[in-house]
Amino acid sequence: MTTATRPPETAQTAPDRVELVIGGMTCASCANRIERKLNKLDGVRATVNYATEKAGVEITGGAVTPQDLIDAVTETGYTASLPGPKNEAPRDTPEGDPAAALRTRLLISLALSVPVIAMAMIPALQFTNWQWLSLTLAAPVVVWGALPFHRAALTNLRHAAATMDTLVSLGTLAAFGWSLYALFLGTAGTPGMTHPFEFTIARMDGTGSIYLEAAAGVTTFILAGRYFEARSKRRAGAALRSLLELGAKEVSVLRDGVEGRIPIEELRVGDAFVVRPGEKIATDGVVVDGSSAVDASMVTGESVPVEVGVGDTVIGATVDVGGRLVVRATRVGTDTQLAQMAKLVEEAQNGKANAQRLADRISGIFVPVVIALSVATLGFWLGTGGSVAAAFTAAVAVLIIACPCALGLATPTALMVGTGRGAQLGILIKGPEVLESTRRVDTVVLDKTGTVTTGTMTLLDTVPADGVDAEQMLRLAGALEDASEHPIARAIAEGARARVGTLPAVADFTASAGLGVNGMVDGHAVVVGRPRLLADWSLRLDDDLERTRLAAEADGRTVVAVGWDGSARGLLVVGDAVKPTSAEAVARFRALGLTPIMLTGDNAAAARAIADQVGIDEVVAEVLPQEKVEVVARLRAEGKVVAMVGDGINDAAALAEADLGLAMGTGTDVAIEASDLTLVRGDLRAAADAIRLARATLTTIKGNLFWAFAYNVAAIPLAMAGLLNPMLAGAAMAFSSVFVVSNSLRLRRFEPAAR
Repeated sequence: MTTATRPPETAQTAPDRVELVIGGMTCASCANRIERKLNKLDGVRATVNYATEKAGVEITGGAVTPQDLIDAVTETGYTASLPGPKNEAPRDTPEGDPAAALRTRLLISLALSVPVIAMAMIPALQFTNWQWLSLTLAAPVVVWGALPFHRAALTNLRHAAATMDTLVSLGTLAAFGWSLYALFLGTAGTPGMTHPFEFTIARMDGTGSIYLEAAAGVTTFILAGRYFEARSKRRAGAALRSLLELGAKEVSVLRDGVEGRIPIEELRVGDAFVVRPGEKIATDGVVVDGSSAVDASMVTGESVPVEVGVGDTVIGATVDVGGRLVVRATRVGTDTQLAQMAKLVEEAQNGKANAQRLADRISGIFVPVVIALSVATLGFWLGTGGSVAAAFTAAVAVLIIACPCALGLATPTALMVGTGRGAQLGILIKGPEVLESTRRVDTVVLDKTGTVTTGTMTLLDTVPADGVDAEQMLRLAGALEDASEHPIARAIAEGARARVGTLPAVADFTASAGLGVNGMVDGHAVVVGRPRLLADWSLRLDDDLERTRLAAEADGRTVVAVGWDGSARGLLVVGDAVKPTSAEAVARFRALGLTPIMLTGDNAAAARAIADQVGIDEVVAEVLPQEKVEVVARLRAEGKVVAMVGDGINDAAALAEADLGLAMGTGTDVAIEASDLTLVRGDLRAAADAIRLARATLTTIKGNLFWAFAYNVAAIPLAMAGLLNPMLAGAAMAFSSVFVVSNSLRLRRFEPAAR
């Protein structure tokens, strides 16, 4: 059993940090190439994030300038620039949205490709001169639909590099180019030409066969994969937008004794501003007048509102839930704690640069090998006296059979089926990159408030003094607290109403800031609040009640004393209740081989009490948001693969820093956007199901990739030997695609653990 508080700070000189905005990347291997180029510079350590299109660079020694970094990226064939000022939240506009542009390109290509594939694969549809209609429909797909791949391949060629774009471009152009040759110079353009299904292996020159269905189909399949990827990428900046939009937009500022509303951007350090109950505190500052309770859970994770008065510091975007405050601003703009949290999220996201697409990894080896084999095949047949037509047929066949038709389906279909099944179960998976770490995760870090617990104040226990009726005590205290707006008072009132029904009316109600309330209920002079308030009314707790109070507070509970008619009558215990399913969820994490750790900004006693209830041994308590990030980073540095489950704004940066971030859908938009998986329900058991589903989806993707490449690799020797019949190649390609789709559909049978 381990209970820790704030992690110790390490004293070291921080390197200069530079952020670059990268342009022109089309796949994860592009990010990997830029990263390798930057890391070759002296004193530079860089990570490039394909999802956010940014590079985070640490420079030690000072020899390299930002312009040197930009030049290095430019030499690699991409663009780089320093980010503009961050005075406001980034705007999510449709102009230039790659997902929208890809969607249009995909839908048009799909509409044109379906009849081309149907005519090629179904002999009954091969009417006279059908091949010319196929050419008419396929040409726009290959030329315009595949234009992004052709552009990327050309850029790669200029820098002597090859990616999956290179193979897609070469394969589709080879299939299309050879079809043009067969139609105009061969015999494929003859009226009445058909493509029968023949599974014979024979040497032929290929001038009577067309490959338009392969060219159009591959383009459409790969476009589908890129569209779903781009749609996921577009959300990468949403966490920052959500976080920055949490702050107040206007503020009531006091100048020369006059109160006036101004935009938050005009607020300056030293200005005094007014905060009324229910309003957000505009910026970080110090209270100069008034007292209230402030809900600071978004920053501290503390479930109990914090009582503040003159001289206390408050944090921007937290909520005043009590009385009127006058606050003097001490930090504004990018210096506030909210802005620093946004920076933490962005830095954590930029650090996750190594989650590369599996297909792109394999393509780094597969693409150059296929191209080399195709060139070698052409040279061999020409060198051994074969006809030019036969040599080109064999060389082009190598490119066509290697063209990733099934490969284009491997990731998107498994992801679509897996994410669709997840959505039915209340689990939202954001993209294929998040699946890679699920298999290796060995540690799950759980936020306390709102994740393991309900996150709201709840009446947990009623402790009457000897001879006092518990129901009467709850009825009188609940009625009095019902007149107050304090979160603890609301919890007591709601608990009382649920147990005793309708509450009586209150007269002569008085609230003592930070202490409690008093008034007349059913003819009794009732006092409810801190023991200190009851002592002021000469109502003292007996020894039994005092021991109960101390024990409850040692467990992190909040204790409210109740008295009337000259005597202390009992205690009400309020706290953040554990969700009924949390203990079972922790057991499921252990069954998956994960070590659970609780991480919270709450005090150590409260955290330890909750951990004991759900079966968690290790607790790290009293940590601020930036320290949560440090804890996750420390665990990763120790070799652990960390999944983080949270729901609050204060968890966002840690969710982004973790290898796998899981956000409770009942939490804030910021946490959801910064996570990799979102659990729609507030049930922690869904986190275990999410990891199981993600692992199953990843296994399916790997199986799809293996078979997609296996079909290609097995057929390449036949193509090199000139024995590959074009219809056999088409049938093999179709069969591999059918296999990949049917294998992916098995994910629809995924079921959550029994409940």
